[in-house]
Amino acid sequence: MEKAIERQRVLLQHLRPSLTASSLENLDSSLSASACAAGDSSAYYRTSVYGDDVVIVAAYRTALCKSKRGGFKDTYPDDLLAPVLKALLEKTNLDPSEVGDIVVGTVLAPGSQRASECRMAAFYAGFPETVPVRTVNRQCSSGLQAVADVAAAIKAGFYDIGIGAGLESMTANPMAWEGSVNPRVKQMAQAQDCLLPMGVTSENVAHRFGVTRQEQDQAAVDSHRKAAAATAAGKFKDEIVPVNTKIVDPKTGDEKPVTISIDDGIRPNANVADLGKLKPVFKKDGTTTAGNSSQVSDGAGAVLLMKRSVAMRKGYPILGVFRTFAAVGVDPAIMGVGPAVAIPAAVKSAGLELDDIDLFEINEAFASQFVYCRKKLELDQEKINVNGGAMAIGHPLGATGARCVATLLHEMKRRGKDCRFGVISMCIGTGMGAAAVFERGDSCDELCNTRVVGANNLLSKDAR
Repeated sequence: MEKAIERQRVLLQHLRPSLTASSLENLDSSLSASACAAGDSSAYYRTSVYGDDVVIVAAYRTALCKSKRGGFKDTYPDDLLAPVLKALLEKTNLDPSEVGDIVVGTVLAPGSQRASECRMAAFYAGFPETVPVRTVNRQCSSGLQAVADVAAAIKAGFYDIGIGAGLESMTANPMAWEGSVNPRVKQMAQAQDCLLPMGVTSENVAHRFGVTRQEQDQAAVDSHRKAAAATAAGKFKDEIVPVNTKIVDPKTGDEKPVTISIDDGIRPNANVADLGKLKPVFKKDGTTTAGNSSQVSDGAGAVLLMKRSVAMRKGYPILGVFRTFAAVGVDPAIMGVGPAVAIPAAVKSAGLELDDIDLFEINEAFASQFVYCRKKLELDQEKINVNGGAMAIGHPLGATGARCVATLLHEMKRRGKDCRFGVISMCIGTGMGAAAVFERGDSCDELCNTRVVGANNLLSKDAR
């Protein structure tokens, strides 16, 4: 027991926040080793003045719409991003000049063009020229990577307030390879596998791990059913920012003003029988179809993060706490298995176990990889994508991570004390996975929702 306490004492010295001008004066006493009824789910005692936490005070998204034929087919990418950035300011009354950086996850657009569009969007949203903007691209995890980058920068003391966002218009920027491919790629199988179409990697996962067509189609039906129910119940209203835009008639060129506030790819009447009639897309005798794959979509999302001490000083309610993030590499030929590796890594980094997680948002790039990851980790289906996933809602590549943050944290808020920890994860093209752990905002100072342990009441598992 003494050895465990000493290890905790050393750990606490590393965790002790460095004081800045914006820190609260009494942070010195905010950490202390103590016996924890949560096992490893809380290695230190948290108090209401623990100001070094990185917290989320607001998270919003646009509706997600089908590319080339949905509600945003005639909307410029910067006009997708600007409304969610503006919503962060309007709904919090934050002085935009206080934001230290805006980081936008985005995938398909040419880098310099998209960086300019994001800077333009910031101006449209009301940010002054003094607030910098940059983009980040880690394929499908880009939106989550943007949030993680901002959290890390706040933790490092670079600034106290930042925005992690995501943007993708798959109408304006379809998936395509520009230029020639280096012939050297043929000399290395793993490098060559980085060029595999994502649908082929889905077929590889289904074949290698025995995920059946029936399982995939059922997962797609479940996604649409849950998304339709969430929409009907108004669950997405707290996270979706209505966007005023236009729809252009392709035949006449006439423009019609519209306000888009509902995801338009959800099919409430989806069923296994109808999905079973669809032909495989990537392999003649395969199982991956348009019906059990994520939708190609347009959309954006934005997340406002800051130090807890700053949020407390400003009187902001705390929606969630950013706990940990992990990115991992896997075989490019079966890139869809990424969440099965990334989730345990992130959860372990948070000092938790999978059973401690109350909700999961796992991106449904393909039903094959989604089903595999769910089964591999032996996750409770009632905890995963409770309001549907990408097969129903859509997957605008760079925006998905930010969208998932908004969806997860608002659902955790609705569930209250029955939901403390949540995980967001996705697979990543070329063979990677990413995952992040979040804690519900109003739960992090009380250990009333932790699991019950035996009478020993040990400080951590190291003491056993």
